[in-house]
Parts: sequence; C-alpha cells; structure tokens
Amino acid sequence: MSRKTRIEETLGAELSPTHLQVIDESDRHAVEPGAESHFKVVAVSPAFANLALLARHRRVNAALASEFAAGLHALSIHAWTPEEWAQKGATVPESPPCRGGSKVLPQETEIAR
Repeated sequence: MSRKTRIEETLGAELSPTHLQVIDESDRHAVEPGAESHFKVVAVSPAFANLALLARHRRVNAALASEFAAGLHALSIHAWTPEEWAQKGATVPESPPCRGGSKVLPQETEIAR
C-alpha cells in the first residue's frame, strides 16, 4: 500500500473529514523517484472546530506519527473547518517551490576541480 493511501486512510479514520486531499509533492524535491517523502494535506473537518491552528497541526502530526517514523520527511498541512473551507472558496493553496537546494541528486552532481 502506498504512503499516500495510508495517510488518506489514517486521516479519514481520525478526522472524519468532509474533504480530504493528500498530494504527493516528492517530485518537487531532491529525492529519489518514488520516494513518497513530501506531502501536502488539505483536511476539512468539523473536528477542527474550536481548535487553534497549532492544535490542528498537532492532531494531524500525531495521527501520522508512524509515517514520520517510517520516513515521511515533510508534511504541509492545511486544516480547516467546513465553514473556513467555504470561505476560502474550496481551493487548494499552491505550494511554494522547494527551498532545500537544487533538484540535482548527489550522484548527478559534478565536482569542480
């Protein structure tokens, strides 16, 4: 089972979301193909009502603790109530470009002499 599917199943069970998108953004980073290491989660759930942003993120991170332990490197979290989602126009925010260095993998790097 792919990491994306496991994330979807885990957050589906934990949050009972009205909208859930799990987007694998690993190909935008300097990782091996198929790494499944960088994801964006858009989770819309009544479970987020009356929770501060930090508490929402902690809840998502806690639910995915086993994925982080198994190699999940980065997670962009957008956690909203259904009302907030509607106010935002039900659109998924664009992710910024990777700032972690070039997309050249180490074995492709030339050493200047």
